[in-house]
Amino acid sequence: MRKSFTLLLMLLLAIPGMAQKINDAYRLNIKRASSPIIIDGVMDEQAWADADVAKDFYMILPIDTSYAEVKTEVMMTYDDDKIYLLVINHHGEEGPYYVESLRRDFTFGKNDNFLLFMDTFDDQTNGFSFGANAAGAQWDGIMYGGGSVDLSWDNKWFSKVQNYPDKWVFEAAIPFKSIRYKKGIKEWGINFSRKDLKSTEKSSWAPVPRQFPSASLAYTGILVWDEAPPEPGMNVSVIPYVMGGMVKDNVRDLPSDYQNRVGVDAKIAVSSSLNLDLTVNPDFSQVEVDRQITNLDRFELFYPERRQFFLENGDLFASFGYETIRPFFSRRIGLNAPIQFGARLSGKINKDWRIGAMNMQTGKVSETNTPSQNYTVLAGQRRVGQRSNIGVIFVNRTNIGSIPTGGEGVENPITSYNRNAGLEYNLASSNGKWTGKAFYVKSFSPLASNESAVHAANIKYLGGNLIWEWKHEYVAPNYLAEVGYVPRNGYYRINPNASYLFFPKSKLILNHGPTVNTSLFYDMDMNQTDNITSLSYGVNFRSQSVLTAKYAYNHIILQQAFDPTNYSQFTLDAYTEHQWNSFGLEYVSKPQSLFTYTLSSQYGGYFADGERLNLAGELGYRFQPYVGLSITGNYNQIDLPEPWGNTKFWLVGPRVDVTFTNTLFFTAFGQYNEQINNINLNTRFQWRFKPASDLYLVYTDNYVPAPFYVKNRTLALKFTYWWTL
Repeated sequence: MRKSFTLLLMLLLAIPGMAQKINDAYRLNIKRASSPIIIDGVMDEQAWADADVAKDFYMILPIDTSYAEVKTEVMMTYDDDKIYLLVINHHGEEGPYYVESLRRDFTFGKNDNFLLFMDTFDDQTNGFSFGANAAGAQWDGIMYGGGSVDLSWDNKWFSKVQNYPDKWVFEAAIPFKSIRYKKGIKEWGINFSRKDLKSTEKSSWAPVPRQFPSASLAYTGILVWDEAPPEPGMNVSVIPYVMGGMVKDNVRDLPSDYQNRVGVDAKIAVSSSLNLDLTVNPDFSQVEVDRQITNLDRFELFYPERRQFFLENGDLFASFGYETIRPFFSRRIGLNAPIQFGARLSGKINKDWRIGAMNMQTGKVSETNTPSQNYTVLAGQRRVGQRSNIGVIFVNRTNIGSIPTGGEGVENPITSYNRNAGLEYNLASSNGKWTGKAFYVKSFSPLASNESAVHAANIKYLGGNLIWEWKHEYVAPNYLAEVGYVPRNGYYRINPNASYLFFPKSKLILNHGPTVNTSLFYDMDMNQTDNITSLSYGVNFRSQSVLTAKYAYNHIILQQAFDPTNYSQFTLDAYTEHQWNSFGLEYVSKPQSLFTYTLSSQYGGYFADGERLNLAGELGYRFQPYVGLSITGNYNQIDLPEPWGNTKFWLVGPRVDVTFTNTLFFTAFGQYNEQINNINLNTRFQWRFKPASDLYLVYTDNYVPAPFYVKNRTLALKFTYWWTL
């Protein structure tokens, strides 16, 4: 396995990364505005008449070998404070536009939309995205990894959409203070993406091959400034909040707890590309609760970070490692203890270097014997070649002050410290077809010093028809990442996977083809413990509906006792052997319909020679653009020998989204989870009275289903105001 790691690392380093930018010939000149601009969706200013026009978009889907049939025109200009954008989205066919709602950060594939992707550092790796759907709902996100967009990022900008019989017009103003960019450069990477559901066409200004997302920064054209973008000057934003609320805990029979909290965040631009974030007594009560799932897994589940403070340049910290080997996972901070204050410095110091430094302090919680803790994370990336980089990370959690013991004779389970240090290489070829990673991380803890490292590597090829990947992992038995996400220890893993797509000349089918994925796990003596192999065949229709057939083979030797229902008090013994097959179907309807649905099924064997049936689906109906109704359902029937017998689980989640305007939202949803015997109700009202300034009213209940009994209840009213100095 160590030889495999070395060979794969050599292959990663051997793939060339230096090349001329692919779409270097696609250039849009941006000139200083010749007149003031009002953001109203009307092209009546002289500045737009004088601006250059980006047009003649290229089709990405359904084919990527011709110009787009749906016409789009884009103009850009600027003044001392803002970048301005005006887009004319011509209709390709008669009929109404298709949108989900006026909800911010809409689903890309379910809306007629226009998106802007800006590589403000000209490194083809990091940037910003802004856009809107045809009804005027805003989209904004921070870009990382060469083409991924984190829509949890939120900032201050302005836009307006106007609809006409033959087109819809999107006009926007993006303050220089809301983005980060390299000082002094006169060329930014840029691309524009258009999604038109009536024609099922996706297109871009600078051509992008169909196997890549339109957000791919490797395929951006160039925005050519007539002079270097102005320095934003003093760029300080102060974001105070005031929150009042009530918490009632009936399970512990506690009296109502009335809470009044005040806190503040601040964003300070150290330079045009380096930002300092500060927070004191933060509150995240407005963050939407996690969607529950029926948990039949042997290991801890992963839920993504949604808190704003951790998001800008969050990939510097969070993308180190793999999905299941993360030395740092920000949701560990403040999970069981309040955050008192924190600071985070992140961004670019020049074209080749990105840095990140974070320090967070949490308070003591006597009820759970949790001491005050300090978290420090240091990260850095050095560009290698055109798009690859070498990264380092250091993560430290340290107890502060005395450690509660929990009473006489009771040991506190929290160690005095835990540290991780790591090095990784990220490959991204200039054309985006080759990507990969190799990394090594060592943990340090009072519990263990030997056999406490991980190493892993992968290489992936993304061609027009063929996609394949080779991956392997090693996690030592004593590796410990208390501020990370590593659900499994003490294994080797080999994970090859491949897929092939056929593109027929058909008016019905866009593409179809097989995918095979194999995960082989071994213990420290190289005895195989898991073989999880899946084979699927997918058909993507031109209407954008998808049909997939699936087969899976599982052979598992349990390494520890496990309850196959995650519900009963009975477990299968460690080192018992289990083997089964399963089959499934999934269908996703076309997004253009007002009524949409997803249906899936799986039937086959299970642990202990049992059987499992899973039926899942989601139904949705929209009264566009104001109301969206949906309900998700998941049913599991597990037949096992005694003492488990027959077990049935329902997970049902109805949801109502009302978007009165693109600044006034109401969401209500419920979750009935039979596995954990809980009903959760959550409602949230949000009024964005000014850009990035909000008033929230959030109400949450948790119930025991039968008898219907309130376990706990929370009500919070929160006011935030974004004040730019």
